[in-house]
Amino acid sequence: MNIQDNVKTYYGEVLKSSADLQTDACCTIDSIPNYLKPVLANVHPEVSSRYYGCGLIAPLGLDGATVLDLGSGAGQDVYALAQLVGAPGCVIGVDMTAEQLRIANEYKGWHSEKFGFANVDFIEGDIEKLGALNIPENSIDVIVSNCVINLVEDKAAVFRAAYELLKPGGEFYFSDVYADRRLSEELRHDPVAQGECLGGALYWNDFLQIARNAGFRDPRLVTDRPLTIQNDELKERLAPAKFHSATYRLFKIDGLESACEDYGQAVVYKGGVTNAETIFMLDAHHAIEKDRIFPVCGNTYRMLKESRFAPHFEFHGDWSAHYGIFPGCGVASPFTERDDAAAMSGACC
Repeated sequence: MNIQDNVKTYYGEVLKSSADLQTDACCTIDSIPNYLKPVLANVHPEVSSRYYGCGLIAPLGLDGATVLDLGSGAGQDVYALAQLVGAPGCVIGVDMTAEQLRIANEYKGWHSEKFGFANVDFIEGDIEKLGALNIPENSIDVIVSNCVINLVEDKAAVFRAAYELLKPGGEFYFSDVYADRRLSEELRHDPVAQGECLGGALYWNDFLQIARNAGFRDPRLVTDRPLTIQNDELKERLAPAKFHSATYRLFKIDGLESACEDYGQAVVYKGGVTNAETIFMLDAHHAIEKDRIFPVCGNTYRMLKESRFAPHFEFHGDWSAHYGIFPGCGVASPFTERDDAAAMSGACC
């Protein structure tokens, strides 16, 4: 059985609810921000019970945005995001599992009545072949995906297509599972390991290369956590590999540099991003306090200036002088303890 057929069987027939999972890889255990709790409470219980995500894919600043959810399943993230984009925005979910889509579509009317508007659509399709779905290039503000890319064979195709579909300055914001090494072919095609989001997990450095080759030159880690495997037999088969769930954000900005170069630039967060009144978190290393000048590398400067966040920042400096690479911006595994002092000081990675 190929990975596509296995995924359809595992998520359409084997798993009846998230309680059937054998690891915590495909379930969100992160602390849910308070502002998202009422949003998730507005999702129908039947939809929520079929949720298998590994992170929180709710980036800020979505008012009026067009959002595409890759591997939307039964629709929990789509219906949550529908509330965040509001009536002027829209959310499109793509999934290849008919049973999951049946549930998602069954409750479209229920959610429209609950929200007071209808702004979602679901498409049956393969996210490895997004070009076949007639979604115009350069038409999407934000693409999200929740623990799904590990379930596809041609991961590079997903990133290439995402880059083409995004508007300039758009963002691919997604959670997935990563391994600390390349897995053997036997483990990669193990049906249970695949279904539990571990067999298809990318080695983290392979992911970084795939993303950069697709055009996303500077992937930014937002959050990460180690995973636990409750199934002892599966745990033994996968050992000694270690796994992390991680959320990344990738911006479609042409010409970003491959490293964090220092041009003496800085930004000031003016506020105004909903649910980030005093601190704007760009990623795990950029906690930008309101009204405080914050030194940034050239890539961060452009991510803020050329994206939907630009109206909320003042920008200082130009490109006339170069001071080398920001201290500490190396190439070690990203999944390490981070220095909270550095996160508040402008160190970029």
